Amino acid sequence: MSGPVDVLIPTCRRPAALAVTLTSLAGQTQRGLRIVVSDQTEDEPALAAPEVRAVVRVLDALGHRVELHRHLPRRGDAEHRQFLLAQVRRPYCLFVDDDVILEPDLVARLLGVIREHGCGFVGSAVIGLSFRDDVRPEEQAIDLWPGRVEPETVRPGTAAWERHRLHNAANLYHVQRALGMTRARQRVYRVAWVGGCVLYDAVALRAAGGFDFWGDLPPGHGGEDVLAQQRVMARAGGCGLIPSGVYRQELPTTVADRAVDAPGAFPGR
Repeated sequence: MSGPVDVLIPTCRRPAALAVTLTSLAGQTQRGLRIVVSDQTEDEPALAAPEVRAVVRVLDALGHRVELHRHLPRRGDAEHRQFLLAQVRRPYCLFVDDDVILEPDLVARLLGVIREHGCGFVGSAVIGLSFRDDVRPEEQAIDLWPGRVEPETVRPGTAAWERHRLHNAANLYHVQRALGMTRARQRVYRVAWVGGCVLYDAVALRAAGGFDFWGDLPPGHGGEDVLAQQRVMARAGGCGLIPSGVYRQELPTTVADRAVDAPGAFPGR
């Protein structure tokens, strides 16, 4: 059974976390996913781990198609994401970090929103539940879209850029509970960007250039997803989904060198 969504997972040195993420995909109500995993582990590949192989067999048995790649040498996260984008064959592509847990209906919810609004992307911000008791009212401002999502330009240093604070810690969790948000009462809201779980219209992402700027960045960089989303948002619009439905496993980063910030490196883009 074939569906409309390709799930793209870049991974490196996280076999156990990857297995957990894949397990949450196995439980999705959206059937017929095509899942593309690209591993940049230099020594023992994460894809060879028994726990990963076991979940891949389960996904296959459930009718999801899984493709495994080993993509080396490492040239930075932007190049890795561009490689994954080149593998996309379906209308929508969901970039998912290798250390997240998705609620069972999340892919279906994201797909419904992007089809309803016809926008370039919709993201579910990743919640860190270890911060569930850390309430930060000063970071909980939310700007709900009143109607259809429209293109907008968001640049560093502007008031709109400060929207990203909503995605810190467990802020979104606190906001969705305070507003009584449920799956039946979900809304979309304005974002600066969304990290960890973002569904793109593949045509819109390619039209905005994807991650083609990777060659102009050193391998040690961050913010590649931020820059890509800003370019898509300016052309086709983008939004966040509340309630979110995705959670961080809260592991140490595997990208230690983030000396260059992609949005800051290309202020004109």
